[in-house]
Amino acid sequence: MTTMKQIGITFILLLVTVASFAQKETWSTLEKPLNFLLGNDLGRNGYYDQKPIADVMGQMAESIDIEFVVAAGDVHHFEGVRSTSDPLWMTNYELIYSHPDLMIPWYPILGNHEYRSNTQAVIDYSNVSARWRMPARYYTRVEESDDITVRLVMLDTAPLIDKYRKDTEDYPDAGKQDMDKQLAWLDSVLTAAQEDWVLVVGHHPIYADTDKKESERTDLQKRVNSILLKHKNVDMYLCGHIHNFQHIRKPGSPIDYIVNTSGSLTRKVKPTDGTQFCSDASGFSLITADKKELKLHLIDKEGKVVYTVTRNK
Repeated sequence: MTTMKQIGITFILLLVTVASFAQKETWSTLEKPLNFLLGNDLGRNGYYDQKPIADVMGQMAESIDIEFVVAAGDVHHFEGVRSTSDPLWMTNYELIYSHPDLMIPWYPILGNHEYRSNTQAVIDYSNVSARWRMPARYYTRVEESDDITVRLVMLDTAPLIDKYRKDTEDYPDAGKQDMDKQLAWLDSVLTAAQEDWVLVVGHHPIYADTDKKESERTDLQKRVNSILLKHKNVDMYLCGHIHNFQHIRKPGSPIDYIVNTSGSLTRKVKPTDGTQFCSDASGFSLITADKKELKLHLIDKEGKVVYTVTRNK
């Protein structure tokens, strides 16, 4: 005999199924010819919101043709990794982002927490994992689908900030990197870029509300933003580090500055100069593009779109 308790459980399960179906239907309306995810500040060994967010990322990839994931630094809290066989690769990454539809290319950059240990091991993990694709500390690549092209310019921002360069005890590799060489490379890449959309990705923000040292932003404003503004083809600067969502536009700048939230543990945020939107929700971002329009959807841990940034040609 079916009990009222069993009926209640069945009804709850049905509601969950219907909600999940409705959500996936909503996600499918966001799809464009080229789609990818942006995640950062992930590594908490599955704790806080990391595992639920990873599950939502996988479910979204079931509904939308996600071609790759950009990992904008700090995949490993707190002390980075010691080697390519460090157990953190399993507990922060492989066992967390295990959904079959996330077995796609991941394009990472280094964050400040990776710089606290063996940065070369993060690059060398490309030789261990088929989906971890990091050819160098900074690099560029062009993604193409249905004749739509997106150029990703992947920066190594910690060595561009004096705070990290000077702290040889906690960030031993930062000061060893050739800052001028990377900046000259950035200038040359943007000079040659002719893709439909150009996105520059760094771990640290150029503009953001945060209680972190102001010099982090002013160093990047002086060194990186001056180069971005020199060129007229940069659509967005994407970063993490601050553990919340922020969209900032500055007078006289054609660039959308996006702070992507943490994929695990977030911090409070308030508006600052140029803020168009901010939220302390945890989550990730979905970026979709066609020839005429690029959209960046800020997604919370429940899979809801909390805000959308749109670029038009």
